[in-house]
Amino acid sequence: MEFAGKVALVTGGSRGMGKAIAEAFAADGADVIIASRKLDSCEELAQAVQDKYGVRALPVACNVSSWDQCNALIDVAYAEFGQVDVLVNNAGLSPVYPSLDEVSEELFDKVIGVNLKGPFRLAAAIGTRMAAGDGGSIVNISSIEAIRPHPEAVPYAAAKAGLNNMTEGLAQSFGPKVRVNAIQAGPFLTDISAHWPSGMKEEFEQTLALGRCGDPDEIVGAVLYFASAASSFATGAILRVDGGTP
Repeated sequence: MEFAGKVALVTGGSRGMGKAIAEAFAADGADVIIASRKLDSCEELAQAVQDKYGVRALPVACNVSSWDQCNALIDVAYAEFGQVDVLVNNAGLSPVYPSLDEVSEELFDKVIGVNLKGPFRLAAAIGTRMAAGDGGSIVNISSIEAIRPHPEAVPYAAAKAGLNNMTEGLAQSFGPKVRVNAIQAGPFLTDISAHWPSGMKEEFEQTLALGRCGDPDEIVGAVLYFASAASSFATGAILRVDGGTP
């Protein structure tokens, strides 16, 4: 129970990988803040986590592309718990578009906002508080698209490449008391995968070294590693958890 007495904030925390991450922290004794756009989903998971693990779970509606909503999330987190020991920037968005020249400004801004702007604001504000206090760990959920971009996800890939770069910069900014690392995730079978273009899942299965896509629970070990003392000498690191993407 390494995380007993700790507080973990997980964005995109009500489903998919975020849900698995929030549950894993709760199972290891942490109080959790579950943030996503839909409050009812957060409330449902928070109640289930409290009932199952006996920890405190705070549901918060937050669209991380809005700095005002990020600020409100930070305010309620510290008002409720007085601390955040682990921040997991997991919220992500990669809408399907018909062609590159049909990517609208609105879609582009939305993708950058959720995948890069929001994580920056949360990490900058919470990391500053961590550094002034007892320290902490920030884990950014990146994507293999950052280095292996598909034509169907160019804005998303650019945002995740920026997130990788930001991870290293924040590690330098907030050390030595705060560690900042990223997990470069491959294809996972979350709700988002249901909207992949036709044939993409089969393409992954044929090319990945493991011959399959990931289950959301399979991200948990890497997140807990970076959040715990097991990774005490790791900061600014980018770990590939991608099934062996060629």
